[in-house]
Amino acid sequence: MATEEYKVRLEVFEGPLDLLLYLIRKDEVEIYDIPIERITRQYMEYMDLMRMLDLNIAGDFLVMAATLMMIKSRTLLPIEEREGLPEIEEEEEDPRWDLVRQLVEYKKFKDVAVHLEDLEARQEHIFGREAEGGAWEDDPGASLKDVSIFDLISAFQEALKRVQREDLKEIFTEQFTVAEKIEEIIGRMQRVERLSFRSLFERAVSRHELVCTFLALLELIRLRQVRAGQESPLGDILILRGAAADEPPAPPDTENEA
Repeated sequence: MATEEYKVRLEVFEGPLDLLLYLIRKDEVEIYDIPIERITRQYMEYMDLMRMLDLNIAGDFLVMAATLMMIKSRTLLPIEEREGLPEIEEEEEDPRWDLVRQLVEYKKFKDVAVHLEDLEARQEHIFGREAEGGAWEDDPGASLKDVSIFDLISAFQEALKRVQREDLKEIFTEQFTVAEKIEEIIGRMQRVERLSFRSLFERAVSRHELVCTFLALLELIRLRQVRAGQESPLGDILILRGAAADEPPAPPDTENEA
């Protein structure tokens, strides 16, 4: 297992509703008419990836998976003819409706939170006339929006698709570790201000190496050694130096070794 020698402790602060909203936005589908079969399939694919990476999966994700499967099974049942019912009652009969209501309500709170964050960010760049030393230099990553764990997993999923067949001889002779990949990424970031997420995986030849590289990136993000951002929603992910880039990374936690 790729994580045996270095256990990545990543807290997934975003929940199942965040993942569903991400999938809906990514597929550009209407929130009031969720293609439940497609969304359920994609949701389960993300769950499988999170399990493969040994990420902490909250119980809420499993509950939502069960809910999606139940809704999917109900939509596959034959719909009986209903005559004389008002349209609103027809809509209430849709098994997706409770989920839609949750998503719409949750999205309202998310949108408000994002708006408040934008206002706070703008306020940080406003200086009163009496303030001295108010000039500030442009941060090359200031215009980038931080990405979610689901953006990172989606990009990792694309990298995995490139490795269709693994050379078993090469896998057994080339053993990579998360700690080595952490050092490799830090070394690259010391030479450049930013690099693309895709470039981290270009030379990887096996699933094992891809997993180690991705877990190393997640650990560096957690330690604030690097940060990931996008210039536009669903755009290419860029990796930049983080706030703690000048500090040495924490050593591997030997207590978690298998």
